[in-house]
Amino acid sequence: MRKIMKLTGVMLLAAIAAVSCKKDEHPLDLNLTPVGTLATPNDNVAVKLEPTTNANVLFKWDAATTADGGLILYEVAFDKEGGDFSKPVYKVLSDGAGTQTQVTISHKDLNKIGNAAGIAASSTGKLKWTVIASKGTNAKTSTTSHAMQLERPAGFAENPAELYLTGSATEGGTDLSKAIKLKKTEEGVFEIYTALKTGDYILTDKNTEGGKKYYIDNGIIKEGTAPTTVSGSEKPYRLNFDFTSATAKSVEIRSIGLYMSAYGTEIGTLSYIGNGVFEAPKVAVEFYQFSWGRDERYKFIIHTVAGNEYVGSVNQNNDQPAGKPASYFYLVPVVNSQWDNTYKFDPSADRKNVKVDVMLQPNAYTHKVTVL
Repeated sequence: MRKIMKLTGVMLLAAIAAVSCKKDEHPLDLNLTPVGTLATPNDNVAVKLEPTTNANVLFKWDAATTADGGLILYEVAFDKEGGDFSKPVYKVLSDGAGTQTQVTISHKDLNKIGNAAGIAASSTGKLKWTVIASKGTNAKTSTTSHAMQLERPAGFAENPAELYLTGSATEGGTDLSKAIKLKKTEEGVFEIYTALKTGDYILTDKNTEGGKKYYIDNGIIKEGTAPTTVSGSEKPYRLNFDFTSATAKSVEIRSIGLYMSAYGTEIGTLSYIGNGVFEAPKVAVEFYQFSWGRDERYKFIIHTVAGNEYVGSVNQNNDQPAGKPASYFYLVPVVNSQWDNTYKFDPSADRKNVKVDVMLQPNAYTHKVTVL
């Protein structure tokens, strides 16, 4: 009997719920009036883009309206100067996940938008923008639009996340899977120590098919497949590619010197052996005798055709290397100072021969000393 009463109660509640649901049913009103006024930036505003800074532009407009005051989402749409927004080149959701009648767009993103609208780097061009309001599946584009004049700087709108070197002039040859990866020193800037020989090379953002290709034309980085030609005997170089300014630099590396501070001179020469590695297979080391003890400090000098550069420790002063982390041996640019930013040989190196390797590779610029 109790089971029957419980079952009857459940059925009664379900019936009441069903009736309640039917009473709440009503058609969703998707009607809306599109955005009428674009407040800022003004029509035909001129913006000189500085994408490497934190500069931005605020876009604002009047709200669209609906009969029931329901939620409206907004997108700012960009198109070429003569476009009609049927196929915008770029769209940006407004602030507040699309709910606010404004959006702040950085110069960096505007540089990408200008590129998408066909405005070339180092040039000035126009595009137009408007606002698309939507409620549910109903989207309406404003009949009002504003023009913007953008002055784009040199450089690329989108920098590669990675960069590889490939071609007959390179150590990896023409096999794309063996392309040499460059070190990313900062956003859009890449560097590599490598050997080049007679032949050609090209840059790519992938070591597989389908990546973007870049080449160098009179020191300027350009997108395309035209290879850069190299002539002469094989030599080590440091190559720098800055996509933020679209500039490329190269300098020939003659050798790296092992500089011992107490003597104020180089006690060994490291030659390039490939894959970003310079090596001195056998260097005689003898610590310098001062009244207070024997001095074991050293660092390195990179000899380039443009002059000498000093690399050493990030620390101004160092202890002996035993038990130190890998970062102890990292190499950074330092000033020409006899004593500062030096390392210390392990005590076992005194009056012995050592093998010294400097590894200037994408994962780290570092070195290793092996007592023979």
